[in-house]
Amino acid sequence: MLTFLYSDPVFLDHDTGPDHPESSQRLRAVIGALEWPTFWGLERCECPPAAFEDLVRVHKPYYVEAVLENVPDSGHYRFDADTVLCPASGEAALRAAGAACAAVDAVLKGQARNAFCAVRPPGHHAEAARAMGFCFFNNVAVAAYRARVVHGLNRVAVVDFDVHHGNGTQAAFEEDPHMFYASSHQWPAYPGTGMEYEEGVGNIVNAPLRPGAGGDEFRAAYEERIFPRLRAFNPELILVSAGFDGHMSDPLAHWRLNINDFDWVTENLIDVAEGCCKGRIVSVLEGGYAPDVLAGCVASHVRLLMGT
Repeated sequence: MLTFLYSDPVFLDHDTGPDHPESSQRLRAVIGALEWPTFWGLERCECPPAAFEDLVRVHKPYYVEAVLENVPDSGHYRFDADTVLCPASGEAALRAAGAACAAVDAVLKGQARNAFCAVRPPGHHAEAARAMGFCFFNNVAVAAYRARVVHGLNRVAVVDFDVHHGNGTQAAFEEDPHMFYASSHQWPAYPGTGMEYEEGVGNIVNAPLRPGAGGDEFRAAYEERIFPRLRAFNPELILVSAGFDGHMSDPLAHWRLNINDFDWVTENLIDVAEGCCKGRIVSVLEGGYAPDVLAGCVASHVRLLMGT
């Protein structure tokens, strides 16, 4: 079966303003890399807007309405200094969450083996009623609950290797034993959550690593903490918050990972998925703020998903 790729031109129209690290250049570089001949076998898919009923499984209804009502006719509206709406942002945020939901549908219906969602704005910091960290709707959490409610799955996992902790995803899952969240992330760093003792109802695994951590520490966190717990949870679907901002060249954090480390974690996630859920993975882009480096990391990640 094919790997599906979800993206949309509206993601490039989400304008965060001059000198903002979460710029359209990130995704422009990614899409350019995924046009190489290696990726001609991808099935390229449209990104429908997320349905209101999908969004409100994670977010408060009044918050969803507030995000969309504050989309400006011109200029920018700021939820905080970093989290910015422009006229195209409402549609972009809806289609980013909708892409993750459509990818879950395709994988669980057997139309695709796995999928990658090249989307922005990112999502894993968005809480039930708070936009933050460049994020408005929590794309992976919304998609995970679609898998649980619409497709009837009993165990859904999210693994987050972004260098920043996905506080929004953890908050959405931490009281639900049917959901599992594991994160490797720099500590201390934004958003200040993700300590080891934050365990939810036994379904949360945090692996905070020091600034300056490299591949050995990153891999040990997965081998010793995350992968054993993920296998024990035995998910029926794995979603990935795929952030590549732990790369040594990224300007927003202080890890020293390289592309081989991201390849390693991707290969191992594929191996876990083969063993427990028929290879079913939906990967959703989160961070990565050095566009050329991000493009190379994503290209390698998708190539591995394709099995090439």
